[in-house]
Amino acid sequence: MLMTRWPLAPFALIVTLAACAQTANVPIPDDRGAPTVQPVPRPEPAVQTAQGNTAEALDTASAADVAEATNVSAPATGLLGETVAALGDPSKPGFWLMTPLVSSERTGRVEREGGAVVQVTLIPLGGEAGAGSQLSLSAMRALGFQLTDLAPLKVYGQ
Repeated sequence: MLMTRWPLAPFALIVTLAACAQTANVPIPDDRGAPTVQPVPRPEPAVQTAQGNTAEALDTASAADVAEATNVSAPATGLLGETVAALGDPSKPGFWLMTPLVSSERTGRVEREGGAVVQVTLIPLGGEAGAGSQLSLSAMRALGFQLTDLAPLKVYGQ
């Protein structure tokens, strides 16, 4: 009896469900029955401080400063160790790494996997050698890390 009154009801139901699935980003099988999902782009969040400043506003390093810090031609010597660094105080300018790998402030450099290198000031940070480090905003950006990354680094003294 239902089919005689509304012969297109099953078709309308299928079209309606398909439209709902598309707007909800639910996988819909393709011709072979395998689900296809369109990736949803995830933009990098604009990191803001409590004062409302963005990373770009706080990073006072000029293009010339970045070029100078990343222009490292000498081969790497004096490996002090490896560390994982989080973003340090974003209001403190410059290229620096606070790390327990040094006991006094000195010049050095950090290298990320893939070869990107930045010259930094190595600043002592209490704790054991494997306790982790803090990397400056300018150095984090020059190395290509996102500000929320935990950055694995090799640390060299000069």
